[in-house]
Amino acid sequence: MKDFASFTGGEESRNALWEEAQKIAATYDGKNENDLLRAIYARAAAGKKNGTLTNSQIDAFCAQISPMLDEAKRKKLYKIAAELKKM
Repeated sequence: MKDFASFTGGEESRNALWEEAQKIAATYDGKNENDLLRAIYARAAAGKKNGTLTNSQIDAFCAQISPMLDEAKRKKLYKIAAELKKM
């Protein structure tokens, strides 16, 4: 998945998202959750600013990811999504 705009929610996107998540996880291995969240936020914010990430894509991303998270992490995800959608 080269950017958030390519995320469609289908099987191919989920596989690409999983591969991307594994790459990111390897990059941030040994670092804390906040470092990872900052990196994801920065990438998404750049997408919003340059027009390659829409609010509907943010919603689709959250819908796919949220079932894999516990309640506390889900709340963080939706808070970050709300902030991004205001940009």
